[in-house]
Amino acid sequence: MLPKLTDNKQEITIKVLEAAGHALLLLPVSKSLPEVPGSVELKAVLKRRELKVDSLAKSPVAVQLPGGTLAVYAMLKADASTFETHEQARRALAPLLAEHPKALTLAVFGEAEFTARAAEAVVYTALVNAVALPSRKSKTEAALKTVRLFGHQSADGFARVQALAEGNTLTRSLTVQGPDELTPGVYRKRIKALAKQYGWAVEEYAFDKLKKMGAGAFCAVAQGSPAKDAAIVRISYKGPKAKGKKVAFVGKGICFDTGGHNLKPAKYMQGMHEDMNGSAVVLGILAAASKLKLPVALEGWVALAENHISPQAYRQNEVVTALNGTTIEVVHTDAEGRMVLADTLTLAAKAKPDLIADFATLTGSMHYALGSRMSGVFASSSAIAHQASRAATASGERIVVFPYPEDYDSSLDSTVADVKQCSMEGEADHILATRFLSRFVGDTPWLHMDLSGHSCKGGLGAVMSDASGFGVAWAIALLDSLRG
Repeated sequence: MLPKLTDNKQEITIKVLEAAGHALLLLPVSKSLPEVPGSVELKAVLKRRELKVDSLAKSPVAVQLPGGTLAVYAMLKADASTFETHEQARRALAPLLAEHPKALTLAVFGEAEFTARAAEAVVYTALVNAVALPSRKSKTEAALKTVRLFGHQSADGFARVQALAEGNTLTRSLTVQGPDELTPGVYRKRIKALAKQYGWAVEEYAFDKLKKMGAGAFCAVAQGSPAKDAAIVRISYKGPKAKGKKVAFVGKGICFDTGGHNLKPAKYMQGMHEDMNGSAVVLGILAAASKLKLPVALEGWVALAENHISPQAYRQNEVVTALNGTTIEVVHTDAEGRMVLADTLTLAAKAKPDLIADFATLTGSMHYALGSRMSGVFASSSAIAHQASRAATASGERIVVFPYPEDYDSSLDSTVADVKQCSMEGEADHILATRFLSRFVGDTPWLHMDLSGHSCKGGLGAVMSDASGFGVAWAIALLDSLRG
C-alpha cells in the first residue's frame, strides 16, 4: 500500500522543516541561493566543500539541520527531460529513503509551472520507492507511511502519479518473486485475486484446452514442466464510458527459464525467475488504468509457463504447429519466449483489437544493443512508431525504435517447416525474433517491446531498485496519445 499523501500550496517554514526528520527541498537552477529554510546551513556546507550553488543541479547535498532533520537540497533544470527530472529526484531522495523513515517531507520552490512539474516528479519518485519489494530477509525495514508536500497543491490529489506508482510497484513486486514463490499455478491465483481487487474479468486457457485448440507453439514449451499448470490468461478491463480504440497488451510470463535441453550455464540462468516480467508489466498497466478509471477498453493476455529440461521437454529439430496453422522448426529450446508469444498473439489478434502491444524479456541481442537503460521497440507503421517515441519522452521510460525489414526473413527460411524459430548464428536476433512474431498478429497494428531495460543495477529513472517496472508509465502515456 502506498503512503498517505498530503499536499499544501504554502511554502514550507523553518519550524516545519526542523521538525520534519527527513526532507527534500527542490529548487530551480540558479547561480545564487534563494532564501529558503535551512539556506544558512546549506551555504556553510557548500563553502566547506568549495561547491558553487548551481552544482546542486548535478549533485544534491545533504545537510543536518540544528533540529536534527536530515535535509537534502537539489536543483532542477527547467528544460530537463522527464527522465532527467526523475533521475535527479531519485538521487536526491536516496540518502533520505536509505534511513527508512516513516514520514517524508517534500518542498518545491519557484514559479507555478516549475513547482507543478517538480512536484509531480518528486512525488512519483517518493511513492514508487516507498513500498519495500517482497523479500525473505528475517529483518524487515520500517515502511514509509506518510508523504507531505509543500509548495504545490494538485487539483486531484496526484491521482495519475499515484496510479502509475501503484502499477509500477505491482510489476516490480511480481517480478522479483522467486521461482518457488511464483509458479504458473500460483501466478494464476494471484491474477484472480487482482481481478477481484480491480474489477477485471478473467478467462483462462489451460494447457489441456490449448492442446485441443492446436496451440502447439505454447504447448511445446509448457510440456516440459511436470506440473502442467501453464496457461494463457485473458484479463479484460472496461472503463466507465469506454470509447476510442480497443488495445490488447500481451506479456511473456516464463516464470523460470532453464533454457530447456539447450541448458543455460549458471551465469545466464541466474535471475531467470524474472523472465515473466513482460506479463507483470501488462498487469501493472491494467492496475494503473483501473486506478485512473480510464474510459478505455483494454485486454491483457499473459502467457504463463516454465521452460524446463525434462524427458517431455521439446527438442531441437522438432516441428510444431502454432495456433494459426504456421509450422515451426525448433532450432534452439532457449528461444521459448517467441514460442509462447506466437500463440498468445494469435489469440489476441482473433479478438480484433485496434492495436496490440506486447512486452517480453526476449533477446540477449537487444541487451547487447542498448544495455539496461533503455528498451527496444518495433512498430508495424511509422505512425505507431512516432506515438511510441512520444510516449517514451512523456513518461521518462526511454526507447529506441528499430526497423525489422522483410529481407531478414531469409535467415528464418526452413527446409522442413514454414519458418525457423530462430537462427543458430545469433546475429540480429532481436530483429529476427520480431520478424518471427509478426507472422502471428496478421494485419493488426502492432508494437513489440523487447524489455532490455526491465532491470538496471542501481536503479533507473525514478526507481531505486534494480527491477525497474519499465513499460507501465510508457503504456499509460501511449493510451493518452491514442485517446487524443
